[in-house]
Amino acid sequence: MTTNSTNQLSERFDDALVYASRIHRDQRRKGADIPYVSHLLGVAAIAIENGATEDQAIAALLHDAVEDQGGAARLEDIRNRFGEEVARIVNDCTDTDIEPKPPWRARKEAYLASLPHKPTASLEVSIADKTHNAGAILADLHIHGGEVWSRFTGRKGGSLWYYRELAKTFAELIPGRASNRFIRLVEEMEEIA
Repeated sequence: MTTNSTNQLSERFDDALVYASRIHRDQRRKGADIPYVSHLLGVAAIAIENGATEDQAIAALLHDAVEDQGGAARLEDIRNRFGEEVARIVNDCTDTDIEPKPPWRARKEAYLASLPHKPTASLEVSIADKTHNAGAILADLHIHGGEVWSRFTGRKGGSLWYYRELAKTFAELIPGRASNRFIRLVEEMEEIA
């Protein structure tokens, strides 16, 4: 990731943190009573640790807002509050803004096919998101075993397929430390599964 010139976060980030917490307040992680904001904080932390710009860090906090909290209207609100670059990255991280969501496999195939056409800044936020998700799945596999897969629409087979494809795609498009970390998580997930 490209580091911003001051390597600091401003009040824009603070505003995004409050905004993300507010709009996701009633949402929980799949299969757990964990506030969803924990995922958003984790994704932002990974992105920042990987050298995110402030726009990328803000987009990491908001990456699920369009998909889970309001669709196109939410994207427009994000654009107005946080700017065009943040809105573009959030949109690039969204696999659908349609309710009800289209079938899972079709959405994931379309998302994978779209990745080679997305800018690096968006890919870097996406890999932070997928890294946090893979880490959470892996931790739950250690604790709960195979019952974890029942939480996911793709179940075990579909979920492992999706993460393998993401790992291959990220390795090709943005090779380096972030993709290596993601690949290791996916490999460990497959070993345990």
